[in-house]
Amino acid sequence: MFANNAMNATPGPASQRATLQAIARRAMTEHGLEPDLPAAARAELAAITGPAPAHPGLRDTRNLLWVSIDNDDSRDLDQLTVAVPLANGQTRILVAIADVDALVHRDSALDRHAAANTTSVYTPAIIFPMLPERLSTDLTSLGEDQDRLALVVDLTFTADGSASAAEIYPAQVRNHAKLAYNSVAAWLAGQGPAPARLAAHSALAENLRLQDQIAQKLVQIRQHRGSLSLETIQTKAIFSGDTVASLAAHQTNRATQLIEEFMIAANGATATFLTGKKFPTLRRVLRSPERWARIVELAGGLGTRLPATPDGLALEHFLQQRAAADPLRFPDLSLAVVKLIGRGEYVLDVPGGTPPGHFGLALKDYTHSTAPNRRFPDLLTQRLLKAALSGAPLPYTTTELDALATHCTAREDDATKIERQVQKSAAALLLSGQIGSQFAGVVTGASEKGTWVRIFQPPVEGKLVGGYVGLQVGDRVHAQLVHTDVQQGFIDFTRNATGARQPVK
Repeated sequence: MFANNAMNATPGPASQRATLQAIARRAMTEHGLEPDLPAAARAELAAITGPAPAHPGLRDTRNLLWVSIDNDDSRDLDQLTVAVPLANGQTRILVAIADVDALVHRDSALDRHAAANTTSVYTPAIIFPMLPERLSTDLTSLGEDQDRLALVVDLTFTADGSASAAEIYPAQVRNHAKLAYNSVAAWLAGQGPAPARLAAHSALAENLRLQDQIAQKLVQIRQHRGSLSLETIQTKAIFSGDTVASLAAHQTNRATQLIEEFMIAANGATATFLTGKKFPTLRRVLRSPERWARIVELAGGLGTRLPATPDGLALEHFLQQRAAADPLRFPDLSLAVVKLIGRGEYVLDVPGGTPPGHFGLALKDYTHSTAPNRRFPDLLTQRLLKAALSGAPLPYTTTELDALATHCTAREDDATKIERQVQKSAAALLLSGQIGSQFAGVVTGASEKGTWVRIFQPPVEGKLVGGYVGLQVGDRVHAQLVHTDVQQGFIDFTRNATGARQPVK
């Protein structure tokens, strides 16, 4: 039933950013997250005078050609990477992870705030950082030309990209170039100039090309193992002043692949290291999909027969085939598969246990450790690592870790809902003047809770409130926009009666 009152009126252009900020703050509170830093945490923050100082036992690696690659506007830099060539075609890839625990101690007021939210929440008009910006974007961030403390995951790869050794140790690091995904990707692909720092420092450029070579080998190895090559479209609201002007789609490129591959490798090595030390681990798992039968049906509609039981390698071959056959529509197929596979979660693994593994990555041993400024599970894992490295007792009991795993999963789900809600509010603002317009789209959800469609342009998801009977995930439809509600983030469509149901092609 459509409401029609002042609350649903489209805000004027000058107030759109403020409107989205207010919606985001309300959503944080409704989901039980803390939008503001508590007074006790503010007092602790004020008492911190600078970054954590160096101490005995650190390796000094500041001379290595460390770089960061992240989004253009990111300042909460959690990791650096560097390549070191060895004899016989081998290469060391080092991943430095910000030592956040050096300033954010367990059970401190800052830690309690981080534990309450467990993650940074990124909405179009405002970011709610897990840790205050003075820490996450400065004192615990691996900023350009700054000396910082880190835990280094030091990996050795053979000439064909196979992992042959791994070591983890505390170190002092220095970021020699703050780089951004899009400009690095364009340069690697020969479609743009070198970023300024690389242009001025040929050794940095050469090192980054070596990193890229190893990353591309790791991509191939993962695909052969059955890791899934999914490519969903992530959107970002683009503002003109305080007005939502458009939605930009962010897609995977060579630079994002480079970072993704090295973070996956570092997370896997961390899980293996802790298991070898007989430590419990907070695993990141993605269980075997319960809705496999629908994935089989979806593939069958595109001419591919998948096994009756979940098979990651077979699914990956199908995905590669579709990406080559129809790259334009592949992100929509990927989104349908992602919905059917389900969401990841955190689970506790104790020594001698059998964790369910990560279906999407085709990994048995996997944790989250590479973003301690942004995710609380990574900070927990960092504390476990530091205890294992120093011979200290476990910083948490298994009962505490089990409860934290459940809590972090629930909070991640809450954060995702908040981000989606505000993104939809931004999309509702953009579409509010287009009631009655028709769009091509794909069904992304079909259950008792409702049927959802993602239109292709602009890339927006909404609910089908009419004509949805018989539709399933992956079906293509023509949808007419009938209603938007900025405050609730609702975007409603009806199915165009002339649009025949058909699977994604």
